[in-house]
Amino acid sequence: MIKIIIHGCNGHMGRVVARAALQAPDFEVVAGVDPAEAPGEKSFPVYRDLELCREKADVVIDFSHAEALPSLLKGAVQKGLPLVIATTGFSEDEKKLIEEKSAAIPIFQASNMSLGINLVSELIRKAALVLGPSFDIEIIEKHHNLKKDAPSGTALSLADSINSVLPDPKKQVFGRHTRTERRSPEEIGIHAVRGGTIVGEHTVLFAGKDEVVEVKHAAYSKQIFAAGALKAACFLKDRPVGFYTMKELINS
Repeated sequence: MIKIIIHGCNGHMGRVVARAALQAPDFEVVAGVDPAEAPGEKSFPVYRDLELCREKADVVIDFSHAEALPSLLKGAVQKGLPLVIATTGFSEDEKKLIEEKSAAIPIFQASNMSLGINLVSELIRKAALVLGPSFDIEIIEKHHNLKKDAPSGTALSLADSINSVLPDPKKQVFGRHTRTERRSPEEIGIHAVRGGTIVGEHTVLFAGKDEVVEVKHAAYSKQIFAAGALKAACFLKDRPVGFYTMKELINS
């Protein structure tokens, strides 16, 4: 039995993870953390801060906000709890802080907990090796109208995946409003769409002379992110201190 604490338990994804964990025979939600109030009864206690949590747990799963990162890391390190971070919208300094704290506790971080989107990441790396030098590359992401960060953390990760295999990394360009010059071959265009209840769509476009290659992933339910987070928690339990990603989970 894997005992988990859900950080951000009153948010939409926190509630999805709680339902998935409560239905899974190998998981037990022992506590939740969220400063925001939420109506309705819960089957576990909820605290305003991780440091206040009294229950013993194996892993913390975080689906909250980037602003909560300092208190999250402080509490997890203080209690020696492995941490799965599924929150997005972190700055470069915050990403560095996460990696620094992985010297004290095991930390698993992914901008997208879907196994499918992480397979897409592998596929576009192979495509970039073949097509990158002569094809224009664009990334289009679509999400619901409540998503705060843009472009999505997943879109940025996909761009990083492409650049990781190119001898000359391309510059990321976010939209082209007010730009009047021609598109440069040394750039990756990243475009964000926000509307309705779109769970998440990411398309990577390789546009060459007289041909186009598209690699697309569409999420139709947030259940896939909850399932991925629980797989990550299972993977992280009993791991030594260090920084882990979906690549290590998939390869395991």
